[in-house]
Amino acid sequence: MNLHPLVETMFETLCCDMPLHPTWPDLVGRLVLTLLAGFLIGLNREARGHSAGLRTTILVGLAACVAMVQANMLLDVSGKGPDSFVRMDVMRLALGVLTGVGFIGGGAILRRGDLVTGVTTAATMWIMTMIGLAFGGGQYGLGMIATMLTLVTLRALKLVDLTIPRDHKAILSVAWPKASPPDLQDMVRPLGYIARFVSMVHDAGRDRFVFSFTVQWKQRDADQPSTDVLALVGEHCEIERFEMIGAKPT
Repeated sequence: MNLHPLVETMFETLCCDMPLHPTWPDLVGRLVLTLLAGFLIGLNREARGHSAGLRTTILVGLAACVAMVQANMLLDVSGKGPDSFVRMDVMRLALGVLTGVGFIGGGAILRRGDLVTGVTTAATMWIMTMIGLAFGGGQYGLGMIATMLTLVTLRALKLVDLTIPRDHKAILSVAWPKASPPDLQDMVRPLGYIARFVSMVHDAGRDRFVFSFTVQWKQRDADQPSTDVLALVGEHCEIERFEMIGAKPT
């Protein structure tokens, strides 16, 4: 199939492998494209208030790109000589970057009981590293495709994620004058909730018992929490506490 010469040149540029002798305009182009990709991806994280925002994402990508550019420039350097005991493996630079970004990702993940946050942020740092390595190695097409897919995952699929019904849990504590717990399961079943007894505390000052239950239900993240269950339980018991647990990881 015959293509226009300009189209062929662009296609070869996008799909080219890491050249042995990269030119400075080519190296600058790799850094600029990495900067642009980090800006677009980091802007998404910054707008949502995540710990690894715009500057962190850009710096991670640039670090990976510089390491790969340096590896590319060292490809032309002779390795093991006849009287040498060592051999230079320039690809270890990229592996070192991937190891280092693992510490950044680990620092972004926080766990408090059943609540885990920062997983998506850590994954974003990981894919940004791969994008930087792709651009640094001269694989422009691969880097651009990875950038677009990352943006689609972070933006478009976020809207899909909000529409998926998922399990939600909360701790509901109620005051009750009797030593035996109220039948909370029968109260909340008509609304589609599941209640399980957890603990009991005797409040001697008020001469009553406080019973705690775990309440579970399915709901989309895009929907506002409903207070119907609290109104229903409040008709029979005095509500002491209602606390959400096990929030969705981000």
